[in-house]
Amino acid sequence: MPKIRYDNMDNVSTDHTLKQFKQWRQERKQKKKDYSYQVPNMPPELDYLHANRLDTSITWIGHSTFFIQYEGLNILTDPVWAKRMGFERRLGEPGIGINDVPPIDVILISHSHYDHMHMASIRQLYRAETTLIVPVGLRKKMIRKGFHNCHELKWWDHMVVRDVKISFVPTQHWTRRTPFDTNTSHWGGYILEPNHTVQLVSEGEQEPSPLLPPNLYFAGDSGYFNGFKDIGNRFRIHVALMPIGAYEPEWFMTSQHVNPEEALQAFLDVKAETMIPMHYGTFRLADDTAQEALDRMEAERKRIGLDKERIKVMHYGETLRIHPERR
Repeated sequence: MPKIRYDNMDNVSTDHTLKQFKQWRQERKQKKKDYSYQVPNMPPELDYLHANRLDTSITWIGHSTFFIQYEGLNILTDPVWAKRMGFERRLGEPGIGINDVPPIDVILISHSHYDHMHMASIRQLYRAETTLIVPVGLRKKMIRKGFHNCHELKWWDHMVVRDVKISFVPTQHWTRRTPFDTNTSHWGGYILEPNHTVQLVSEGEQEPSPLLPPNLYFAGDSGYFNGFKDIGNRFRIHVALMPIGAYEPEWFMTSQHVNPEEALQAFLDVKAETMIPMHYGTFRLADDTAQEALDRMEAERKRIGLDKERIKVMHYGETLRIHPERR
């Protein structure tokens, strides 16, 4: 029986020819890059993170790995504690050592590329009580690996874990782990929302609306596409975790990775209030550097007149606490 192959919206292709790979390799040999800047590490607030059950908090581990505390759940995105990716060593130490991470309730996988789904990390963090959520096409593989509490979602589907609604949304990307499984599972991002029933107050009553945590958007890995506008029209997003790196050479990467300018446009498309940059500075996946990505993002922020406070550039191990609001 032929395997199901998944596509992007509008059937946008991310395929490349052997000639294009050779061209990239030749271009890379001619480039001289300054890798002296490294994302700083900040001592993690381990006592707070282990004790917290109420606050919404976001801690950057590195690359696309975040430790998120939301509505009493400890959530991890794309867990990767690997010391190297292929032939390239990790450029910075993880923000929290894997043995120091609080017990995990939910693991979210955006797609199956090695820099987003590191089996050894997942195996060390997974417990019988952990819910593993993956894109459609991955569940059977993960169950074979021993992760039995695994659920897969299609684009725009959702599931509820305790008091949290988790929706799977589109990205423009691709995936492969072996020569034989190209695009046999899908790719996407996730929206976290509280799954509370809000009681409406009759006209004239003074009872305030309830305090609710912010809606979070983890964008996964993506080229720029119209799907960002669709996401912004379907969801109210407060905080967007948005990739800004692995975009050079742009003629090669454009269909699968946003550049910093496109990342800011995607942030505006999803109508979020705050952006946290990710997917830069941890692994050398392309030819851009962390400093270049940050500099281009800052230049574009100034050009479009975006308030500096709306972009939160984090250090490894840094925790951002986000207060609830009335809606």
